[in-house]
Amino acid sequence: DVQLQAYGGGLVQTGGLLRLSCAASGISFDDYAIGWFRQAPGKEREGVSCMSSSDGSTYYADSVKGRFTMSADSVESTAALQMNSLKPEDTAVYYCAACRILMTSGKVYLQPALWYNWGRGTQVTVSS
Repeated sequence: DVQLQAYGGGLVQTGGLLRLSCAASGISFDDYAIGWFRQAPGKEREGVSCMSSSDGSTYYADSVKGRFTMSADSVESTAALQMNSLKPEDTAVYYCAACRILMTSGKVYLQPALWYNWGRGTQVTVSS
């Protein structure tokens, strides 16, 4: 049974930083891409980052490029998302998940793996 659980969220002021962690079981980071997603109130879930299992290349949503950095440890089956220079629009529930990277017409789309069932997310709130 695949489980990826995110934790480490909290309340932070604009411009602050936060580090999220992800604990995985039942899945190998060597075989599947792993990433982060978020869902803000009243909005659809969106991809934040996705790390390729083949070469470790990491793709980020334009909205977080230069501010967020993803890392992963395939031995420990853990991942992290370092979030710097946080903005109020980063407020959302964050999830780690198996992901896929779609490239079309020069654009990159970060999508959850089709087979993935969402685990527990962690709330990040950025106050203005």
